[in-house]
Amino acid sequence: MPAYPLRALVLRKTKLGETDLILTLLASDGRQVRAVAKGARNPKGRLGARTQAFTVFDGLLHTGRSLDVLAEAEILASHDALRSDYDRTVAGSVVLDVLDKVSVEGQGEPHVFDMALVTLDVMETCPVEALDLIVTAFLLKALAMHGYRPALDACAACGGVLDEYSSFSVEAGGVVCGACGGGGARLSEDARLLMRALMRAKMADLTHVEAPEDVRTEALRVVRAYVGFHIPARLKALDSYVRAL
Repeated sequence: MPAYPLRALVLRKTKLGETDLILTLLASDGRQVRAVAKGARNPKGRLGARTQAFTVFDGLLHTGRSLDVLAEAEILASHDALRSDYDRTVAGSVVLDVLDKVSVEGQGEPHVFDMALVTLDVMETCPVEALDLIVTAFLLKALAMHGYRPALDACAACGGVLDEYSSFSVEAGGVVCGACGGGGARLSEDARLLMRALMRAKMADLTHVEAPEDVRTEALRVVRAYVGFHIPARLKALDSYVRAL
């Protein structure tokens, strides 16, 4: 069977048979790859520790009939803290779940992979109190990379100036003024400014962003509604995260 190298992030794993796993991977070019890791559930197997969720590896795969087979894997980043700390695990799972739903086999988006790695690196070391901001920023940036950047500076419907009656419309694609509003979720000015700041900031700088807890929660709930409109798949990790706030 032909072999090829692959740098990838482990998004999900599913049991197969007695000792094997089916891995859902995000490749470095942004496409989704599903592969079999034979013997990965065997305590003595060499692939088990290298195929954990959140792990980034350089691998060698063999082309198979239906699924490719992972033959070798060298860990580049294990992200152990995202598995050992509950708060980080919950937040990190949102990232993996969204990436699993938006990535497509045979269709790449290279910038998504780079952003995913930066996001997980920051989540591993940031103060726990900053995790919700990182989750919100990741969702905004991931949607923007897939063509759904929300309008936050002017009315998404008419392009006019926003006012005190502004709301967020998932259908219009962002904040709409009072004249164009109707049916959208009320959005405070503080939440709008926070969302704009998160969209513009680098992931590594998000730990310096300050906002009251109610404003952070409002922003995340609005972004969750926007994600749900554009990603029709069920996002269990994100829903659980938002409900816990």
